[in-house]
Amino acid sequence: MKNVKRLVMRVAFVAVLLAIGALMLVIGRGHTVYFDNKTMEYGGKSCETPYKIVVYVKGEQVAKLYNGERGMTTHIGQNFGMALGITQEKGGEEKIVEITQKLPYNIDGVIINLPGYLAGLPEEAYLSEFVAAVVEEEAPEEPIEGDELMPDDGF
Repeated sequence: MKNVKRLVMRVAFVAVLLAIGALMLVIGRGHTVYFDNKTMEYGGKSCETPYKIVVYVKGEQVAKLYNGERGMTTHIGQNFGMALGITQEKGGEEKIVEITQKLPYNIDGVIINLPGYLAGLPEEAYLSEFVAAVVEEEAPEEPIEGDELMPDDGF
């Protein structure tokens, strides 16, 4: 009886740990969210950029994007909410748009193309994964120490 009680307690403890792990996977997943204000084409349709987009997350300005610029913020959780202050032309009036985007579980760096989102394109058009470009630099060839002392006799 004592061994059965001990086994039940261990199984219950492992089940609680697994439940906490699953919960943290859902609510504690961190993302870096990038915002693009870049012209994009999808299905023959071109999405032109507004003059300026100001991005607010939780009431705080995190980016001011002009044509061709990118901003970023970090976010924990899957549901990402932001407000966009959109100015279509220089000197024009700013229009505020509130949006919510569900972030993918499997992507750490998410790029949201704001003109594509605002044009109503499907998610696969305006949402993509951020992949850092790797720049390879060629190392200059350095002579190996002692090369000048080696005789060149064919061996």
